[in-house]
Amino acid sequence: MKEKVVVAMSGGVDSSFTAFLLKEKGYDVIGATMRIWGDDCGEASGSLEGCSGAKSVEDAGRVARQLGIPFHVIDLTADFDREVVRYFCREYARGRTPNPCVHCNEKVKFGAFMARANDLGARYLATGHYARIALQEKEGRYLLKKGKDASKDQSYVLFTLSQAQLGRVLFPLGEYEKKHVRLKAQEIGLPVYNKPESQEICFIQEDSYHPFLKSRLREAIEPGPIWDGHGNLLGRHKGIAFYTIGQRKGLGLATGKALYVTGIDAARNALIVGEERDVLGDLFNVDSVRWIVPPEGDGIVKAEVKIRYNHPGAEATLTPRGNDEWVVKFTSPQKAITPGQAAVFYQEETVLGGGWIREVVRSSGSA
Repeated sequence: MKEKVVVAMSGGVDSSFTAFLLKEKGYDVIGATMRIWGDDCGEASGSLEGCSGAKSVEDAGRVARQLGIPFHVIDLTADFDREVVRYFCREYARGRTPNPCVHCNEKVKFGAFMARANDLGARYLATGHYARIALQEKEGRYLLKKGKDASKDQSYVLFTLSQAQLGRVLFPLGEYEKKHVRLKAQEIGLPVYNKPESQEICFIQEDSYHPFLKSRLREAIEPGPIWDGHGNLLGRHKGIAFYTIGQRKGLGLATGKALYVTGIDAARNALIVGEERDVLGDLFNVDSVRWIVPPEGDGIVKAEVKIRYNHPGAEATLTPRGNDEWVVKFTSPQKAITPGQAAVFYQEETVLGGGWIREVVRSSGSA
């Protein structure tokens, strides 16, 4: 019997071509779209390409019909609101910068959605992520690796996947470059071959996330002071939820020099600003750490660490602090280490694990 696989189809070129590839390889393919939002909102960065509103469902269904595969729409709006949207708002209200794609992958795509795939009798769940999975046969362990296309690699947003999940996931595009995916999709006549690239946050249609937070947080957003590193009052901010570490624009300060957000003090509803050098840091704490490749020996790990999706990664030393807490020390200072973002650990192309940035212990200004 053919092995059954559910392909998470969002109506974008990546997931559509994924479905085509797997059917060509002889799998029993079922297409399924997650409905996670009421209105269509384009494609989502670092996710399955879309939040599956009406247009996304229509495009995915059209591709499924063209490929001659069954198609389902799975309603996960409640899961998405609980696990992703509320987390997104809660983190900004705390003065942290969330990463909704990582949480969506863990809780929704490879959590609730994978469970529904199982209900459909599927052995595998496939997505259009640009990442690769390899099996270490001797250790009996699955590895998560970077995608071949370095400019599209999405391994960063997948570090939370467990061994059980990695064993049931297929990432066919891990060996492809995005430009080739579009070309091949055009050659085989997929109608979405030239669909635009994704937007930053799948469930927010506006260029800014501020109106969304205003509608969700309301009374939790209050203006407050902007201080420099010496405690001098420089101005007023519009609400800490609207700012992130390293931000330069939108501060409304006329000081004659470029200033950046260097800290967010949620307890005092305050922003701290400084010069560009003050945004650099080399030492920070990470909590809720997950390991795909557990450390050996004394636990100290040498790795390349990425502190946000588009960060190139930098050499660092990781030292254990508790059960799931680690201290990360960069060899050279990095810009805008941001609480709330994921720190993901690599050795060459392999993801070792990752966690969530809790606080910056030392910056260049305090070294």
